[in-house]
Amino acid sequence: MAKITPFAGLRPRKDLAAEVATLPYDVVSVAEARAFKKDRHNFYHVTRAEIDLSEGVDVHSQLVYDKAEENLDCMVEERILIQDKEPCYYIYELIMDGRSQTGLICGSSIEDYEKGIIKKHEFTRPEKELDRINHIEATRAQTGVVFLAYSDHAGVQEIIEEWKIENEPENDFTAADGVRHKLWVMNDYAQEAIITRLFDEEVPCTYIADGHHRAASAAKVCDTMRQNGMYITGEEASNYFITCIFPASQLQIMDYNRVVKDLNKMVPEEFIQALERDFDIYRMGETPYKPVTQHEFGMYIAHTWYRIVAKPGSYTQDPIGVLDVSILQNNVLSKLLDINDPRVDKRVDFVGGIRGMEGLQKRVDSGDMAAAFSCYPVSIRQLFDIADSGNVMPPKSTWFEPKLRDGLVVYTI
Repeated sequence: MAKITPFAGLRPRKDLAAEVATLPYDVVSVAEARAFKKDRHNFYHVTRAEIDLSEGVDVHSQLVYDKAEENLDCMVEERILIQDKEPCYYIYELIMDGRSQTGLICGSSIEDYEKGIIKKHEFTRPEKELDRINHIEATRAQTGVVFLAYSDHAGVQEIIEEWKIENEPENDFTAADGVRHKLWVMNDYAQEAIITRLFDEEVPCTYIADGHHRAASAAKVCDTMRQNGMYITGEEASNYFITCIFPASQLQIMDYNRVVKDLNKMVPEEFIQALERDFDIYRMGETPYKPVTQHEFGMYIAHTWYRIVAKPGSYTQDPIGVLDVSILQNNVLSKLLDINDPRVDKRVDFVGGIRGMEGLQKRVDSGDMAAAFSCYPVSIRQLFDIADSGNVMPPKSTWFEPKLRDGLVVYTI
């Protein structure tokens, strides 16, 4: 069963929350983060501390992690961020395009992560793990929330909804991208105890929706601290990591698309001809094509959009093989382009669905990429089924929106 705990969060002063909160560090580029450099309250100063150093600095250098530590300490000293006095749960509601989702910010057990009670669906990349390990060790804090999902539990959701009705939110603001963020502080010991018990007795597992690298890094920092003798009761802060847990019924997965740098020495006509072995191809012209059902893709190449549909028999029916991201990987990226490990191959990049078809087209028209592929989204049920089976999806299979904001609640270790 899932073990969670309240904790004393480090949070922005109420009047500064909207200025502090930022998108997760890994969905913005250095250039995008630098645009906020002059705003001293902005949390990119902690999560993307390279913005305060000279351009061209190695983003994985110790200088960056030391600057993140310095900036976080300054935000505490200046009381931009203030630590709660008692352990709390935090209720976090995000509203985007009229759709609402409400999660519980809490500490989730590292032991659960290690035992598979917190289930994964992706492999992680060592260099990205090391980046977050260095960041956690320098700042002595987990600054990014891991996004978890779980099968709906009526009792937990009832308590959360009642708290929202009966209490005013601590924070309520609409970000520049139109997403509204509301945060409640649940500081009632009795209610905290009930939620803790319900998870401990009735929630068999949770699933990582987004944040595999943050979770893996927190686990490795915990292991290092244990080896260094910082384990006495098992309840030390380092034995947990900050998560926000959402009921599955409230979540929406968007498409996660691919762009490739070259066509493996083929010209577009040759590449399209090679595709015909496994796909039916329909020319769409200048109109961007976004797939409307499984096993079809949009493709943009040589200033033209195509609808390509996987032929029956060209893919397997197992839970992983049937995924559209698997079909694209197996029958296009691997078979035709020799991109066999997209986790490390620099010839492929990933574009979240929030960027739209225009974002894909722009990457190709700029000359940066040779072709773009739009995919039909994975379902939350598919994610759960694959995680339950102990298997993993191809990397970058799911894109969740809206994104949780960094800086609203920080977990100190």
